[in-house]
Amino acid sequence: MADNLSDTLKKLKITAVDKTEDSLEGCLDCLLQALAQNNTETSEKIQASGILQLFASLLTPQSSCKAKVANIIAEVAKNEFMRIPCVDAGLISPLVQLLNSKDQEVLLQTGRALGNICYDSHEGRSAVDQAGGAQIVIDHLRSLCSITDPANEKLLTVFCGMLMNYSNENDSLQAQLINMGVIPTLVKLLGIHCQNAALTEMCLVAFGNLAELESSKEQFASTNIAEELVKLFKKQIEHDKREMIFEVLAPLAENDAIKLQLVEAGLVECLLEIVQQKVDSDKEDDITELKTGSDLMVLLLLGDESMQKLFEGGKGSVFQRVLSWIPSNNHQLQLAGALAIANFARNDGNCIHMVDNGIVEKLMDLLDRHVEDGNVTVQHAALSALRNLAIPVINKAKMLSAGVTEAVLKFLKSEMPPVQFKLLGTLRMLIDAQAEAAEQLGKNVKLVERLVEWCEAKDHAGVMGESNRLLSALIRHSKSKDVIKTIVQSGGIKHLVTMATSEHVIMQNEALVALALIAALELGTAEKDLESAKLVQILHRLLADERSAPEIKYNSMVLICALMGSECLHKEVQDLAFLDVVSKLRSHENKSVAQQASLTEQRLTVES
Repeated sequence: MADNLSDTLKKLKITAVDKTEDSLEGCLDCLLQALAQNNTETSEKIQASGILQLFASLLTPQSSCKAKVANIIAEVAKNEFMRIPCVDAGLISPLVQLLNSKDQEVLLQTGRALGNICYDSHEGRSAVDQAGGAQIVIDHLRSLCSITDPANEKLLTVFCGMLMNYSNENDSLQAQLINMGVIPTLVKLLGIHCQNAALTEMCLVAFGNLAELESSKEQFASTNIAEELVKLFKKQIEHDKREMIFEVLAPLAENDAIKLQLVEAGLVECLLEIVQQKVDSDKEDDITELKTGSDLMVLLLLGDESMQKLFEGGKGSVFQRVLSWIPSNNHQLQLAGALAIANFARNDGNCIHMVDNGIVEKLMDLLDRHVEDGNVTVQHAALSALRNLAIPVINKAKMLSAGVTEAVLKFLKSEMPPVQFKLLGTLRMLIDAQAEAAEQLGKNVKLVERLVEWCEAKDHAGVMGESNRLLSALIRHSKSKDVIKTIVQSGGIKHLVTMATSEHVIMQNEALVALALIAALELGTAEKDLESAKLVQILHRLLADERSAPEIKYNSMVLICALMGSECLHKEVQDLAFLDVVSKLRSHENKSVAQQASLTEQRLTVES
């Protein structure tokens, strides 16, 4: 065979130049046979013989053997080491020209050749891009889209594969295909040829690639992709096929318009069915599918319209089914159920309805099952749901009397930052304008000590910020001397002073209001800590800084006046020449700031 191949290659060199048709055809058949028997070895010999350069002349529209030559190129380009040589031999431009042929076999082999050269090859893609190959292929897909005979479907599959290899993991080429309008064409293909497994699979892989690009989402939303995918999904029984559809659905469902389309196309019912079928199975594929299905369900609820449609005033069958996941023994379903509730709890009406219908007790039972060595993701999700439910004013007292604070405080010993973060947020929401609850929590030494510890969690900015905010909230909402004493004794004052320098105005403000209450109610207890935390210097800086928001300037001056009752802090105020800074603020454009500046100036003048 080896000698035979060498002879063929020598013969081909001569006949390729003479273009003696019969012997040329024979040589090409011989090569195809050799490639079929040992592709790699034959490809190496073809490269060594220098015959690739001659192929360009055999790819002209006039050549009678162009389909066979394209087939040989397609075969050799299955080898990675042959792709750049194919580009260097100048084969791309004549191959792209052949895409204008009317002959189906020529188109098929040319599509294969270009697709294989592009596979994982930057040089191949670049050459096809420069020769304008993608647009011609998309035009073919458009014009051949409606023909359903097997030969045409095979050609469509090759063309889809070629575009996929051309653009895979290359954002700029994917964007180019999107601008050329490939998405509506592929969606149409999927609808017409959904019986053809190979073509359907190609479309799905192409969708999966394109859907990752943000710019594709709007184009997808203007097609009936949701309907087609759901239709296809309902037909699939094999795990692998469903998995492929899931891989397209997940990135598409990040778009709110498509979320709604998927809900309207009946995807939710399919997902609920999967959950029901797989929930008791311990097969790996079923566990994966249960997770993917329930995760996708939660994702669909992130869209306001899709979420409200499924809530149906709390009467919706979907909402009811999701509720039944929470008491389940399956961790994945517990997690999805709690996350779904957190997503339903994104407006006051839904939150009020859910609290009135007993959701809080279900979530507290769930948390109870996860106190000791519990599942962190379930803890986090259940706390997220409780936090959202606690936002409407009317729910706070109901949730407090249901014992939510006690249930949440069981997780105070958690070492997991995501759980700590949600725990803090839930408590902060619950005590908002609830003086009694704020006082009760603020006198809880264990809680306050843990907050002070978390205020130093430098590695977890979220936990640090929430701890500071809860410390401040305990003072602001309780206005209680006992709470202030507990916070002073636990070393919390310095953190409130630091919080006044936060980059977030809302946090600065909360800190200044809490500090003003401390100064008004327990100045004697707190003055040493306020002094060592350099509060007066910080206030001077805030007032002198032109970038400080009006409410920050206003509350800083209120606080200055409150500090005058302490001898050591009063002396610091005098030493820092506050009068200069404050008198400038009398002409501030904000009326409240200007008025407070006048009052503060009087106070400073009297006390000096």
